[in-house]
Amino acid sequence: MTTDASRTAASTPATLTPAALQRLAEDGEGPRLLDVRTPGEFRTSHIPGAYNVPLDTLREHRAELLAHLDEDVVLVCRSGARAAQAEQALAEAGLPNLRVLDGGMTAWEASGAPVNRGEARWELERQVRLIAGSVVLVTGVVGVFVPGAHLIGTAIGAGLTFAALSNTCAMGMMLAKLPYNRGPRTDIRAVIASLRDSA
Repeated sequence: MTTDASRTAASTPATLTPAALQRLAEDGEGPRLLDVRTPGEFRTSHIPGAYNVPLDTLREHRAELLAHLDEDVVLVCRSGARAAQAEQALAEAGLPNLRVLDGGMTAWEASGAPVNRGEARWELERQVRLIAGSVVLVTGVVGVFVPGAHLIGTAIGAGLTFAALSNTCAMGMMLAKLPYNRGPRTDIRAVIASLRDSA
């Protein structure tokens, strides 16, 4: 009989701390790093040697990626939420040895680990806070003059609550599709060729 605790443990991805990942990289035994953030986020900052495979691209091409990910893989995003979704998608496709960088790029950078930097841009989570906060603020003010307008802010609050409980974010997924966040489209064939060449 499966207990609730074992179900939770089975659904929680294995993690690797930034310090442990740094030690593995220094020993020359570092795992493959797949960064599942948007290309725009990746260009702003990423771990040296990481491959950018945005979450949507990873889900779409996971069968092609499997043949080239036969060793340890660590999945990276900003905080760990998207990486956990990527872990689930790859695990369902049959890939073992998956881990998620604990705390994502936020924890990696806070630890003082090396980072390749590019043009600065707002992170996706900061954009979500700006949009959600602005909508709530505007509808709250408008609600003083237009009865019922405040309900839009209530709907945004409900959406953010659901996002936290489900560990997903519809607003974030929509914002990720904007040209500002997309950056250059990830060429999955080039990523697979790089994975094959480095094997």
